[in-house]
Amino acid sequence: MILTRLSRQKQQPISTTVTLLARLFSTSTASSKLRDYYAFQPPPSLSPDLQSVNLNPTSKKKQKPRYRPPSSLDNIKPKRSNLPFDFRFSYTESSPNVRPIGLREPKYSPFGPGRLDREWTGVCAPAVDPKVTSVEGSEDPELEERRWQEREMIQGAPLTEAERKILVEKCQKNRTKRQINLGRDGLTHNMLNDIHNHWKLAEAVRIKCLGVPTVDMKNICTQLEDKTYGKIIKRHGGTLILYRGRNYDYKERPVIPLMLWKPHEPVYPRLIKTTIDGLSIEETKEMRKRGLATPVLTKLAKNGYYGSLVPMVRDAFLVSELVRIDCTGLERSDYKKIGCKLRDLVPCILVTFEKEQIVVWRGKDYKPPEDGHFFTNRETFDDPSSDADRFDSSDEINDQ
Repeated sequence: MILTRLSRQKQQPISTTVTLLARLFSTSTASSKLRDYYAFQPPPSLSPDLQSVNLNPTSKKKQKPRYRPPSSLDNIKPKRSNLPFDFRFSYTESSPNVRPIGLREPKYSPFGPGRLDREWTGVCAPAVDPKVTSVEGSEDPELEERRWQEREMIQGAPLTEAERKILVEKCQKNRTKRQINLGRDGLTHNMLNDIHNHWKLAEAVRIKCLGVPTVDMKNICTQLEDKTYGKIIKRHGGTLILYRGRNYDYKERPVIPLMLWKPHEPVYPRLIKTTIDGLSIEETKEMRKRGLATPVLTKLAKNGYYGSLVPMVRDAFLVSELVRIDCTGLERSDYKKIGCKLRDLVPCILVTFEKEQIVVWRGKDYKPPEDGHFFTNRETFDDPSSDADRFDSSDEINDQ
């Protein structure tokens, strides 16, 4: 009995294989009959022999490209601007004579990819050589000559005293609210476009200057006239009135490509050194302690007008070798820029920025400058009459 049961169990898998083979032959014969009698071509998925099927790759349909929404960057031709100077983010807070020691980001152009025919070097977009790799050196003298000729052509004949008074009166606060604010970034590149937009509606525009750039008002006035081809017809403290010129035509205004974002500031050398030149480490530490204990010369207000800071420091150096300026509440980057400007304008030596204070030292061999006021080359108006002298004297009183 046991042997018969085992023989039956062994025979079961043989019978199953026979049935499977029979089904396979039946399907193959059925497909052959269909192919013979009806010329039926089964699809590749149902074909018993996939290798015999000839798949033609060229017969496949071309896949449609994925949907891509329209963009403002498509089919943009790079703009060409004939302005004969290097494009910078700020013309008053960055100097072409100071070379950075590094960059905080790759050289991505703030004008956008492919929007400008000038190459961005990380600091500026040069006008002379688009492939320049160094920001050192002065500009091409041909560009300076061309800039001077264009400005003289636009300005035309000088204004008379009566015309100047009328334009100044039209720009007063009680007559118009149009105003351009110049803040901590100074004269930015996009501000040039704002000035031309104001000149479309009026012959002169009022510019209010506050913050760090007001330490050097001479630089602001020089850069405004140089980059816009306009002329400052009045200055009262931090308020300027910029005239566009007699022959100005808004339709022939220069092409000013706009910066789409603010580029990162490059890395510059440290302002405060471990040891001051000519002193030892112990003497430097002692000087910093004495500087922080020195009475405060003045306290700077946030976003205030600092036009009188340089003459104040110069006068204080006549009686004291160390001067401390209280910068409580100001941004650290702001009072660092103020200290850098004082170093160049006074001139002086920076001691420390600790505890939101600016401490400067006049040096061992200090000689007061011959000019008592930092604004030596003051803008002379068209008619040096008593009225113009009155405006100049009022500016000096406000600065002091």
